[in-house]
Amino acid sequence: MSIVVHFVRSAIAPLTRTRAFRKAGPVLLPPAERALAWVSRGRFQLSAVLVPSLVLHSAGAKSGEPRDTYLMYTPDGRGRAIVAGTAFAQERHPAWTYNLLAHPDASISVGGRRMPVRAIHIYTDAEREDAWALIQAQWPGYRTYERDSGRKVRLFRLQPVADGAPPRPSA
Repeated sequence: MSIVVHFVRSAIAPLTRTRAFRKAGPVLLPPAERALAWVSRGRFQLSAVLVPSLVLHSAGAKSGEPRDTYLMYTPDGRGRAIVAGTAFAQERHPAWTYNLLAHPDASISVGGRRMPVRAIHIYTDAEREDAWALIQAQWPGYRTYERDSGRKVRLFRLQPVADGAPPRPSA
């Protein structure tokens, strides 16, 4: 990680934990991400300036309709992505987590490249702690969203799958 990125993250990270950001973020960031994705034809995300980011393409839990969600992710070092349903520390789980629980086969776009994935909900305490350690190393303080929300944040491992092939078991 470059010294510039480290400096910018260090300066911005505390702001993301403020009440003002938690209130404005869910309103302002999704439309800004969609607009930038449209302009860049999906090759660039605003959040990608600071952290690895992806677009989750899933099916609605009840409707089955296509849903796109812009998310921060953490690489796990094994070619998989970890995503956390923090929802800016809101009291309710974000809709995309319900979608993945109902329809774990989805796809993601990273840098404009789309790939199929299978979402594996991380349940065990040991796996959760390992996942949070990776997330915290990338974005210190991010777990405070879980504490401040008053709920156990849903964590998912997004396992790449070959088109038409069954997902590999996670290690």
